[in-house]
Amino acid sequence: MSQLPVRVARWSARHARTAIAGWFAFVVLCLGAGIAVGTHEATSEDYRVGEAGRAEAIAAQGGLERKPVEHILIRPASGRLDVTAATAAAQDVTARMRALPEVAEVADPVRSQDGESLRVSVVLKGPELHGRKNVAPLLDRTAQAQAAHPGLIVEETGSPSISKGVNEQRGADLALSERLTLPVTLVTLLLVFGSIVMACVPLLLALSSIAAALGLSMLVSHLVPDAGVGTNMILLIGLAVGVDYTLFHLEREREERARSGGRLAPEALVELAAATAGRAVVVSGLAVIVSTATLYLASDVIFSSLATGTILVVAVAVASSLTVLPALLVTIGRRAERRAERRAERRTKGRARRTTDGPGRIVGALLRPAQRHPALTLGLSTLLMLGLAAPALGLRLVDPGKDTFSRDIPAMRVHDRLTHAFPELLTRHEVVTRAAPDQTAEVKRALTDLARRAQADPLFAGAATAEPVLRTSADGRITVLELAVPFPASSARAIASLDHLRRTHLPATVGSLAGAESAVSGDVARGRDYVAHERETLPLVIGLLLLATFLMTLWAFRSPVLGLLGVVLNLLSAAASLGLLVVVFQGTWAEGLLGFDSLGAIASRVPLFLFVILFGLSMDYQVFVVSRIQESVRAGMPAREAVLAGIGRSARVVTSAAVVMVTVFGAFVALHLTEMKQMGFCLAVAVLLDAVVVRLMVLPSALLLLRDTAWWPPQRPRPRPRPRPGSRSGSHAQQAIVG
Repeated sequence: MSQLPVRVARWSARHARTAIAGWFAFVVLCLGAGIAVGTHEATSEDYRVGEAGRAEAIAAQGGLERKPVEHILIRPASGRLDVTAATAAAQDVTARMRALPEVAEVADPVRSQDGESLRVSVVLKGPELHGRKNVAPLLDRTAQAQAAHPGLIVEETGSPSISKGVNEQRGADLALSERLTLPVTLVTLLLVFGSIVMACVPLLLALSSIAAALGLSMLVSHLVPDAGVGTNMILLIGLAVGVDYTLFHLEREREERARSGGRLAPEALVELAAATAGRAVVVSGLAVIVSTATLYLASDVIFSSLATGTILVVAVAVASSLTVLPALLVTIGRRAERRAERRAERRTKGRARRTTDGPGRIVGALLRPAQRHPALTLGLSTLLMLGLAAPALGLRLVDPGKDTFSRDIPAMRVHDRLTHAFPELLTRHEVVTRAAPDQTAEVKRALTDLARRAQADPLFAGAATAEPVLRTSADGRITVLELAVPFPASSARAIASLDHLRRTHLPATVGSLAGAESAVSGDVARGRDYVAHERETLPLVIGLLLLATFLMTLWAFRSPVLGLLGVVLNLLSAAASLGLLVVVFQGTWAEGLLGFDSLGAIASRVPLFLFVILFGLSMDYQVFVVSRIQESVRAGMPAREAVLAGIGRSARVVTSAAVVMVTVFGAFVALHLTEMKQMGFCLAVAVLLDAVVVRLMVLPSALLLLRDTAWWPPQRPRPRPRPRPGSRSGSHAQQAIVG
C-alpha cells in the first residue's frame, strides 16, 4: 500500500494534462450520471423501527397507513368570525382543492370550540413522505382563496407543507454556511501558503470532490435509500477533509522542495510527498471510511444515509489528493520555474525557514509544558478533559419532532395557530390490531372499550372533544383506532399517555383477545421507539468503533501501544465535546446567544454521530502527527527528540487544518434546525479540543513518558524514498534526498 501513492503520483506527474482533464471529466461524469438517474428517496417503510414500526407495517397491509394531510385554517382578519363569510370561504377552498389531481379527499369544514375558526382538512394522494412533493399546487390554491376573501385569513399547514418549508430552509442554511466558510478557509490557506494560486488548489479539489460525491450519492441511493441528509453530510465533511488532505500533501511537498534547495524537479518532489503525506492521507481516509461504516450497524435509514454520504466524499477526496493534485503541483511548479526560478528559490528558502525552524510561537507555547513537565501536563490536561466530559453523565435524549422546527417557516406558525384552535390535532396515538376476519366485531368492541377508557383517563384530557376514529380494512383483518391527545408530542403528559396506553389500556382490552396482534404507533410512539432503538444499538456501534480504531492504528503504525493510546485519546475528545454539548444545549442559558429553543435534551442522533465521525476525523491528526514522529524514529533519532521534532514539524499544518474544520463545522451553528446546530457545535468543539489539548498536550506528554515503549515492537529503520530524478540530474537528486 505504501508504494501505491508513489506510483499514482509518478504517473500523474508525468501525464499532468491527462490527469487534470481526466479528473474533471470524472467529476462531470459522476454529476451528470447522478442527475440523469436521480435520487431514490427513503420511503415510510425504511423509517420503521420498534413497536411503532410494526404497527405501521400491519396498518399498511390493510391499506390503512397514514396519508399526507393538509389543513386550511380560516379565521377572521380582525374582530369576531363572520360565520357566513367563513362558510363561503370554506366552500370555495373545498371546490378548489377537489379540482386538483393531487387531492384524494376533502373533509367537511370543522368549527373550533371557541367558534372563531374553521378548518378544512385535505388528504393528498400517495404515501405520507411524498406529500411535500405534491403540496405546491395546494398552497397555490390556498393563496388564491385568500385573495378571493380579503376579509378573512386563509392559510395552510400540515406535514407536507412543513416538510417543504424545512427543505427550503435547509437549502438556504447550507448556502449561508458556504458563504461563511469559503472566505475563512481561503484566508487561512493564504496565511499558510502566501500564494493565491496555492491557496485555491485545496478549495478547488474540495469543491470538485463534493460535486463528484453528490453525483455518486444519487447513484448509490438506488442501493441505499437517501433519507434527505446525505447531501448535508457531503457538504459538511467534504469541505473539511478535502481541504485537509490537500493541505497535508501540499505542506509536505513544500517541505521537500525547501529541503532539496531547488535541486529536485517538480516530478521528484511530488513523489517524495506521495511517499509520506500520500500514505498518511490514504490511511486517514481509510480510517474515516471504516469508522463511518459502523453506522450501518445502527439499522437506521438516517444513519445509513449519513454513512453513505461521508464514505463517498472521503473516498473521492482521497482519490483527488493522489491523482489530480500531483498533476496540478507539477504544472504549477513548471510555470513557476519558467517565470522566475531564482526568485522562486529564494522565496521557497524563506518559507522553509519558517516551516522547519519550529512550530511557531503559539503552538510552541502550548507544547512547552509537555516538553518540560510531561507527567504534570498529562495529568492536568486529562483532568481538564474529564471535567469537561462530566456533564455528559446527565445526558437526556429526545427525537426532535415537528414541534422543534423553526418558527421562521410560515407553515410552522400556521401550525401553532391551528393546534391552538384545534388542540385535538396536536398528537394522536394509533392502535393497530390484526386478527382473523371472523373476529372483526369482537376487535371493534374491544377497541371501542379502549377508547372509552382513554376518554376517562386524565392523561387523555380533552380527547373527548375529538371522537375516536375507527377504521377497518376491506377484508376485515386490520383495524385502526385513532386517539387524540391535546398535548405536544414531546411533552411529558403525551409521553405518559403513551405509556399508560401500552401498559394499561391495551392489555386490558384488545390485547387480551386470543389470536389478535396489537401494537401502538403515532406521533409519540415513533419518537420514543426511535430513541429506544438507538439506545439499543449504541453499545454495539461504539464497541466496534473502538475495535476498528485500534486495528486501524495498529495496521498503520505496527504498535499496539499506539493503538490503545489512539482509542483513549479519541474517547477523551468525544466525551469532552459531548459534555460541553450538554452544558450548552440541554439548558436554556445559551438560547439567545446561539439562536435556538432548548429541547431540554440532546437530539438522539447526535451522540452516535459525534462518536463515529469524530473517531474518523481524529485519525487525520493522529496519522499525520504520529507518521512524522515515526519517520524520525525509523531514521534513528532518540524517542524524545523524535516526538518533539515530529510534533513541531506537523504543528503548523495540523493547526491550519483544525482552523478549516472548526470553521466548516462552526458555521452549522448558524443554521435553523436545532439538531444541525448541535451536530455542528459538537464537531467544532471536538476538533478544537483534539487539535489543541489532545495533540499538543496529552499526546506528546504520553509519548514522552512512554519513550521507546510506544514503538514496541521496535521500529525498523527505513531509508528515505528515492524518487526517480526528473529534469534535474540524478546526482543532484540523490544528494538532496540523502541530505
